Amino acid sequence: MATVKRDNRLTSSQSFLCVGFAGVFSKTVTSPLEVVKILSQVGTFHCKRGFINSFLLLYHSEGLRGFWKGNAVSCMRLFPYSAVHLATYKKIVHLHMDELGRISQWRAILAGGLAGISAALVTYPLEVVETRLIAQNCRESTYRGVLHALSRIYENEGFLALYRGFSLTILGAVPFSIGCYVVYINLDKLWQEHHFRFSSLQNFINGCLAAGVSQGLSFPFETIKRKMQAQSPTLPHCGGVDVHFTGMINCFKEVIKTKGVLSLWNGFTANTVKIVPYYGLLFSCFEMCKQVCLYQNGYIVSPLSYKLQPGVDQSLGPQELQEFKRYLRNRKSQTQSSSIGNRW
Repeated sequence: MATVKRDNRLTSSQSFLCVGFAGVFSKTVTSPLEVVKILSQVGTFHCKRGFINSFLLLYHSEGLRGFWKGNAVSCMRLFPYSAVHLATYKKIVHLHMDELGRISQWRAILAGGLAGISAALVTYPLEVVETRLIAQNCRESTYRGVLHALSRIYENEGFLALYRGFSLTILGAVPFSIGCYVVYINLDKLWQEHHFRFSSLQNFINGCLAAGVSQGLSFPFETIKRKMQAQSPTLPHCGGVDVHFTGMINCFKEVIKTKGVLSLWNGFTANTVKIVPYYGLLFSCFEMCKQVCLYQNGYIVSPLSYKLQPGVDQSLGPQELQEFKRYLRNRKSQTQSSSIGNRW
């Protein structure tokens, strides 16, 4: 998957905030595509006439507000998800490193998959709420917000309803990881050069390509998961789901029987269209936030450019740089005091 690269010149909190802000911004801008994708997966009436008409039907039935349904909870989920994912990933990678501190590409991708499952386990109730908020008509809403949706689902359907479909997250992680691995082991052949020579643009294209392939392979599992999250006997029209089922296996059977195999990829057009703007905004917004932090830390001369501060060792961490600056200031003050003493 495309991820932002760790910069040791930022503190851990700065890196986390940069990633969080970039994620919120890119999610918010691409929310209309995400809403149409999830509505297509659930199978609501909006998506019966194709990709373009989905936007028109959604606008006529719910207005502009409908394109940002569930975006608040999606952004809210981003911070705990990122925190758990990062902590778990570091722990797993550390356990699988060799004596020289290296790890194979396959083990790194596997670690990413396991970290994703752990993060999803912690934040899954918020994903269920996101699906419910998107599937409902915001002008005739059953749920008034995140807390109201959580309490209503818990009271009417029980605690396990907040984890309905979670097994599909685990199953979907397998083809997702395989897709990432297949792409990354063929990058040298694609670009005709070694991976350590890739430019920023090449790395961006690599990330988008890996996202497209891995999400394409795991998309049927996500489609069934969204249907399971949305379906509820307590909601109008059973949550808007286009098939009725009693469990995961039965859902697969009913979808293939009534809608055909290709319907498992309903919403994939919106998902594919979303990849480039989402990751483009994610990377560019992260870089802008990083520039501000690097300027604040004293590594660059301006928050509007990457021009390095003269005389600053870029290999030093933020704390080391601040300690070095304090040392220079103390040394300068001592030299000045000594000079004044000699004059007297």
